[in-house]
Amino acid sequence: MADEDELDRLLDKLTLRTKVRLLTGATTWRTAAEPDLGLGELVLSDGPAGVRGEGWDERRTSVLLPSASALAATWDEQLVEELGGLLASEARRKGVDVVLAPNLNLHRTPLAGRHFECFSEDPVLTGRIGAALIRGVQAHGVAATAKHFVANDAETDRLTVDVRIDERTLREVYLAPFEAAVAAGVRLVMAGYNQVDGTTMTAHPLLTAPLKSEWGFAGVVVSDWGAVRGTLDTARAGLDLQMPGPAGEWGEPLVRAVEAGEVEESAVDDKVRRLLRLAAWAGALGRPGRRARPHLRPRQARALARRAVAAGTVLLVNRGVLPLAPARLGTVAVIGAAAARTRTQGGGSAGVFPQDEVPLLDGIRAGLRGRARVVHVPGPVPDGPPPPLDMVVASDPRTGTPGVLLRVLDADGDELYSAHRRGGRQLEPPVPPGAHTVEISARLHPRTSGTWRIGIAGFGRLSLHLDGHPLLDGEFPATTDDPAVLHVSPPTRAADAELSAGSTPLLVARRELAPGTGRATVVGARPPGPGTAAALDAASRAAREADVAVVVVGTGEQHESEGRDRSHLTLGPDQDALVHAVVRANPRTVAVVNSGGPVELPWRDDVGALLLAWFPGQEAGGGLADVLFGRAEPGGRLPTTWPARLADAPVTRTRPDAGRLPYDEGIHLGHRGWLRARRTPAYWFGHGLGYTTWAYDELSGPARIVAGEDLTVRVRLRNTGARPGREVVQVYLSRPERTAVDYPERWLAGWSAVRGLPGETVDAQVRVPARALSHWDVTSGGWRTEPGPYRLLAGPSVGELPLTLGVLAVDGRREASDAD
Repeated sequence: MADEDELDRLLDKLTLRTKVRLLTGATTWRTAAEPDLGLGELVLSDGPAGVRGEGWDERRTSVLLPSASALAATWDEQLVEELGGLLASEARRKGVDVVLAPNLNLHRTPLAGRHFECFSEDPVLTGRIGAALIRGVQAHGVAATAKHFVANDAETDRLTVDVRIDERTLREVYLAPFEAAVAAGVRLVMAGYNQVDGTTMTAHPLLTAPLKSEWGFAGVVVSDWGAVRGTLDTARAGLDLQMPGPAGEWGEPLVRAVEAGEVEESAVDDKVRRLLRLAAWAGALGRPGRRARPHLRPRQARALARRAVAAGTVLLVNRGVLPLAPARLGTVAVIGAAAARTRTQGGGSAGVFPQDEVPLLDGIRAGLRGRARVVHVPGPVPDGPPPPLDMVVASDPRTGTPGVLLRVLDADGDELYSAHRRGGRQLEPPVPPGAHTVEISARLHPRTSGTWRIGIAGFGRLSLHLDGHPLLDGEFPATTDDPAVLHVSPPTRAADAELSAGSTPLLVARRELAPGTGRATVVGARPPGPGTAAALDAASRAAREADVAVVVVGTGEQHESEGRDRSHLTLGPDQDALVHAVVRANPRTVAVVNSGGPVELPWRDDVGALLLAWFPGQEAGGGLADVLFGRAEPGGRLPTTWPARLADAPVTRTRPDAGRLPYDEGIHLGHRGWLRARRTPAYWFGHGLGYTTWAYDELSGPARIVAGEDLTVRVRLRNTGARPGREVVQVYLSRPERTAVDYPERWLAGWSAVRGLPGETVDAQVRVPARALSHWDVTSGGWRTEPGPYRLLAGPSVGELPLTLGVLAVDGRREASDAD
């Protein structure tokens, strides 16, 4: 790796025009190279839950991990660090140098559409889990990227929203995870689309102070894709790299601005030096083109991903039903469409094409093979768009091979490109010169007769023809310029068609290409299902005849996606009715919730057990079956507070007013807001059960501390159950006396996990950093610990803290002065 003097020597060899060229991507996913300098390209890729690589292609699959909310639910930094290493291994396999992860934005409101891609509502938990992922990725020579700097916590009008936030809240809450990322050595920070207090983030002074000056960030500040909208303001700010390229707002306009004295060339030099430093660290400078091999084999990667499923699964309720004993089961009813088609990831740029997807139904069948009978009933037909054509329902009309035929046509209908593809979700079909129309065609193979729902997603002129007969033909203009919607998840237009089992009708879907509409084209089909009443009757009957029922419900593809926020937290009347029907038929019902963030659970007090599976990644079925059958403990604890009803949540606003979105709650978000409002949620932050029980016996630590110093407390607890187990011991702080400073009622200070055998007494050592007792003092512009009494509280969640310890913080400077 080159030292700083060497970087300066290399920089001196570059002309102004060459320097500026390096500051904009050469392609959508690559930085520019400079052979005369020995500088190779750096390849970047989305990667919060899997490393996709440079393009969307279902033939180039990725290992898919559980969603970020599931990783935070582990409260396990060592495991998350291992998962970061898995992402690095995947990056190496795909020739990727920079992974665009982790997402350090917060769960400010349960309606945020990208909730699943963010870790938690708490800055401490988010910072520690994010830092662990960064360490894991970067330990293997792949750079991580902390995003989206900063206060990019909802999707509504996210390209333009102006977040209004006070200085103390910004420092203590929203900047804190990024500060932790810098302390962990993160190599890149991504500036978001949004504004903060009237200034867009790609041009914001925060990129310089505190990020680069105060925190000492020596890496690269990269824009979110397409977030640079001006030349002078962004070039003068701390932004270093504009993505994507090669077009953009810098280039020749920036060269002219430097030549005219409007931007200092020293500012350009600093940006280029940071890029060179990153390239040297990543092995792309000096001898570029060398790529290390993946360090994990496929079997190891799958085993780790499966272990992560169980570690993040949260057992919210257990009335003596779990774990299930396979030897005592004769028949198990598995109910719900999501059991057979478990949703493994959220929507948007974080998505990948998984190597494999194991639904919960398959995991249960594998776990009970040869022991018990498994019956599946799908329940009511789920709402939302038809699922994309796959290799089961469709075949290439030219070859008969399972899948679809993708063609690109010119304006006369002549073929410019054709290829066999595995499915109907084609987000980046090739666009050769003269490309006018994208066509996806397939022979359908319906196994069920009746009314099928056929859909096509995209913008512009769309058409669907079945055996030559039109189903849909119209003009559907783009209604947004959000890249996630245009390029990843455009809306679906659908029509009904009567199909007969055993027939092979030809479906032809077309979309015309037009500027500003993207090229994503998704074609799907959904078979008919029974009416709601008949579906509920079948589910009830199956549950009644089984020893235990497992009912799976969750959010659909139209919910929880980048580019849009949710308008409600309900699962819909059909899914709620399904759970009620199954529970009435069999009280030994395990409900599994398949969502990335909070949903309303009106039946939560009726079920025998309630598991939160999140979006569990490709190994969903195996990992969840491990939990159901007791091969693994449900290791998860809630990283965010779950409301019983949306109306109870303290913060629900995501829509700006006149372009502005005020964070009026200040530092009181998440559980802090619930406590301040004296409201009780369905489940508190930190809550989660294992397969044993624990008694909290003693909390001990110093009675007096010097402000500005860390302290460590000891929590003694006993495993009072019949199984070995793991407990996440959480320590919170509160201020027992009212002062001039506005404190939360209590706030997370630290945690530690312990394991113990039945009857064993164990000690948890929990470090409470000095920062936990500090607040940002706006007057002095620094961190300050207010002397006086504090209270430490320990327990299994913010809502259950049986142990308390008082501690007095004293001013060390005053004591030293008194001693003199």
